[in-house]
Amino acid sequence: MCPVTGEPAVRLVQWVEADLLVALWRVAFKVDAKPSFGSLERFGLWQSPTGLYFFEPAREGDREFYRGFYRRLIERKMWSRDAVRDEFQRAAARIRPGDRVLDVGCGDAAFRGMIPQARYVGLDPSSTGGIEGVSDQALSDHVRDHAGSYDAVCAFQVLEHVAAPRQLFADMVRAAKPGGLLIVSVPYVPSAMTRIPNFLVNAPPHHLTWWTKPALAVLATRCGAAVESIETTAWDPYDALIYWIARCSPIRCRDTHFRGAWSWHAAALVGFLLGRLMHAVRSCPTAADDGGSLVMVARRAV
Repeated sequence: MCPVTGEPAVRLVQWVEADLLVALWRVAFKVDAKPSFGSLERFGLWQSPTGLYFFEPAREGDREFYRGFYRRLIERKMWSRDAVRDEFQRAAARIRPGDRVLDVGCGDAAFRGMIPQARYVGLDPSSTGGIEGVSDQALSDHVRDHAGSYDAVCAFQVLEHVAAPRQLFADMVRAAKPGGLLIVSVPYVPSAMTRIPNFLVNAPPHHLTWWTKPALAVLATRCGAAVESIETTAWDPYDALIYWIARCSPIRCRDTHFRGAWSWHAAALVGFLLGRLMHAVRSCPTAADDGGSLVMVARRAV
């Protein structure tokens, strides 16, 4: 069932073997996805009536998985805690002096540096408590004491990580003041991210959903928010690596995204190596492209 609407899927995109993903995560990033999967043998990748792609069963990564994965990304200079994302800049332009802002799934609170004019609160279940203004409190718990408290509630690249994105967004709406801003960014389909063969960043237990503009619009409407805009983001210096990997891969996915064939492993490796080279030489692409993510701005109903 679609995790946004609860309606049956319109089609099965493909079956994905859990053992294949476990092996790929172990080889590529030296992290163990098995505890997150348990005894699960395979995932279905389905498409909903809104165009949303979702994995079922939805199995979220545990804390150890995420800590290990992002540590590897930083070690390989594929990510930075100080990365300034395009969606941060778009959101910051909407924040007024003195606004109270809640950043859900904030990571290392990189967005806070973009909004010095605001009163910032960050939530992240992986937080170790070492960042001022950030706690590991769950949003569902936080909103019980702070419903209707925030001028803006943001979630950057968070909805795709959770098994129940509609519940998370509904809690975001509850946290916002009537008329308050709701800003989310998500990976989408079709995009460069969904064209790369065996692209683990877009696989369980990391990403559980791939989004479309209609899916975001339905999510907002069903949770009591009015959409102001849904746009694609520009490539930034870190996300642009995904663009170059997709451009350089000899296999570009359509309806099959994960396979255990050696040709697919080789294509993923070639795409990564050539993509790293192009990214080092040219950084952000200058040619027109479909962009890195979707960003939605909405408001809680008054």
